[in-house]
Amino acid sequence: MNAADVMTRNVLTVLPSDSIELAARLMLDYPISGLPVVDSAGAVRGMITEGDLLKRTEVGTEPVPSRWRALWLGPTRLAERYVHSHGRTVEEIMTPGIISVTEQTPLAQVVALMESRNIKRVAVLRDQRLVGIISRADLLRALERLLPASDAPAISDAAIRAAILQELRRQAWVPREYIDVSVENGTVELRGVVTSQPIRDGLRVLAENTPGVKRVVDQLIWIEPYTGMTVDSQATPP
Repeated sequence: MNAADVMTRNVLTVLPSDSIELAARLMLDYPISGLPVVDSAGAVRGMITEGDLLKRTEVGTEPVPSRWRALWLGPTRLAERYVHSHGRTVEEIMTPGIISVTEQTPLAQVVALMESRNIKRVAVLRDQRLVGIISRADLLRALERLLPASDAPAISDAAIRAAILQELRRQAWVPREYIDVSVENGTVELRGVVTSQPIRDGLRVLAENTPGVKRVVDQLIWIEPYTGMTVDSQATPP
């Protein structure tokens, strides 16, 4: 999937000259946590978010540095902070610049970008013009659409087992030669030997995510690889 598949297309925006009251009202009314800032020509100038509105003199959250810290910051930085906590227009408090992707950017890259930059949304641009935005909520909506439906058509036990075995072969962490899978009436039974709890959890999740599976019975044995001791069978009761 690419950015265009999940992005919100009708994006609310504000102008640099708009008031912060308007920006705050839009965030509350729609409810969203950030707004792209565009100029009169439609070019993206930056982003204003809830975080930009947190440190305000009106609500007593303006940071007040100690005397020594004020000396360290210097007049320029102090003035910048003052503008940010007292400014009344979007341009005065917005975060300038914007982190963006194109419509063709794979979702894996979008998520990696959001994680590496610790941001909640990215703009989607076409020829330097805003065509959409992807937020964490958009990614959650995409996930909800793709999760298997609870009323999905019945799948045969043989087809379920074949799908699980195929996925086991695809995963490098699976000790395939030590794992056996059986399926009866949609219930999957896992037998064999694993060498860590994460591998056991991974096998259970793999089976649970296979279409048609109703229940997973864990009969795996966890053997500590260095001592050969059985750590805990934790078999799921039948």
